[in-house]
Amino acid sequence: MGRGADRGFVTAESAVVLPVLVMFAMALVWGLLVVAAQIQCVDAARTGARAAARQDPPGTVVEVARDAAPRGAEVSVTREEGEVRVVVVARPPLLRGLPFEVREEAVASAEESVGEAP
Repeated sequence: MGRGADRGFVTAESAVVLPVLVMFAMALVWGLLVVAAQIQCVDAARTGARAAARQDPPGTVVEVARDAAPRGAEVSVTREEGEVRVVVVARPPLLRGLPFEVREEAVASAEESVGEAP
């Protein structure tokens, strides 16, 4: 058995390895997109909670949070017993066909309005 017997094995191995490497690279890119969307949701929820804690109108709070959130994100604002809660839910970009989403919420204590008696 000489070198001629091994001909073609490198081609066959490459044909198996290259699709695996491409899938691995795509998984890494998708993972980075999910992490980036999660970070944007965190920022959007915190920004919205700060605005709501300052007693900004609910429409303004939603607008401020949507500006910081990924495109197409859903923002909800609730007020309970002196606290405001902002929830941001979004689907990561380029992964719209997959059945998962990223979600983040932030809670802040509502500030008292200026001029109110304690």
